[in-house]
Amino acid sequence: MSDAELTVTYPRRRVIRRTLRTLIRAAFSVISEFQVIGAENLPKEGPLLVIGNHFSFIDPVALIGALPYPLEFIGGTQMPNAPGMVSWLARVYGVLPVRRGSLSRDTLLASRKVLKNKGVLGIFPEAGSWAAVLRPARPGSAYLATCTQAQILPVGLDGFTDLFPSLRRGKRGKITFTIGKPFGPFFVSERGETDRQKLAELGHLFMRKIADLIPAERRGHYSNDAAIRAAAQSAAVYPWENVQEE
Repeated sequence: MSDAELTVTYPRRRVIRRTLRTLIRAAFSVISEFQVIGAENLPKEGPLLVIGNHFSFIDPVALIGALPYPLEFIGGTQMPNAPGMVSWLARVYGVLPVRRGSLSRDTLLASRKVLKNKGVLGIFPEAGSWAAVLRPARPGSAYLATCTQAQILPVGLDGFTDLFPSLRRGKRGKITFTIGKPFGPFFVSERGETDRQKLAELGHLFMRKIADLIPAERRGHYSNDAAIRAAAQSAAVYPWENVQEE
């Protein structure tokens, strides 16, 4: 995807994305008890940065299906925990690709353009689904928030890691998509978006907002329970800290 294409055609792939959203909603209604809580918190328009916890490869599908917007979405170029169907869906939908371990300048530029065009952009601040408890945010979501002045919409996803085990037992899964109240926008300083410490502080704020929307036992690094925080320490280590995806 070129920056010129995004500038001219946003929102993109309207027919494909509308069709996929309809199919996703239909699939969830068949295989699960899918509950959306807090729909009254949805802003009518952007610019809006949607953030959520990332415990399962199904999470991006849930965002596409549950939100009513022409959603742009940031996702990894590699999906080690996802089946081929999900990778295919990401390509058809047109996810903005990020190579973990690198800056991905083109995607950052495209994402900024989405928000500056009053668009809606989805991102998982944890940047991966290697654990089922909350972990610290990577700097990307805070960077986009500070340099675009977008509102932040937190969402909490619960039950998705148990969906397929439930189906294998012959039961429909119970999954919940909880929408919090929007907050922000944020402005750090003229050059604040490059301040790693301030971005880290904002990232922690983002994750605490998400923590309020999921069960207490899943809050990991952001739990009020010291035992849960201690158990989540190993999960908090970012697997791609010294690795760059091809």
